[in-house]
Amino acid sequence: MDITALDGVARYVHIVAVMVWIGHNWVNVISRPRYMRVLPEDPPEVFRAVFIAAARREHGVFRYASLAVVGTGVFMLWNREQLWDAVMLRGGAAVIGIGVWLGLVMTANLWFVLWPHQKKVLAFVPATVEERLRCTRITFLSSRTNTILSIPAVFFMVMGSHAGSAF
Repeated sequence: MDITALDGVARYVHIVAVMVWIGHNWVNVISRPRYMRVLPEDPPEVFRAVFIAAARREHGVFRYASLAVVGTGVFMLWNREQLWDAVMLRGGAAVIGIGVWLGLVMTANLWFVLWPHQKKVLAFVPATVEERLRCTRITFLSSRTNTILSIPAVFFMVMGSHAGSAF
């Protein structure tokens, strides 16, 4: 497979992963528009294994989609010899660079803030009920932060490829 075909595959994976990652955030906002200090109820024992497997799969797909977005985005910028200019916010790559930095902040927020607390909320790791309840607020705010940041991130990433010279 030549580098041009690989770039096309990377672009496709990038777009699908963005839809999965950001779509998950927006579904969360729509299904829970305001914060409620409640824990997910423990499912009946007969459904517990199925619930935990489904929750792990859902959160895994969501988290790893963020890494696919970052990885394919870095590859595409590197392949176009724009990676350093985008990271340094220089020249025509500065516009997409803003989107890159927002995406990196969102990824760090997901992996280092939201996920460690979400594991406690969902009881994937041991935590007291009080600790789990405290983590619900953190996960809510962390998720909302990523949702809000997704708007300018997508804007700058699209504009960087299609109208970067206008800025």
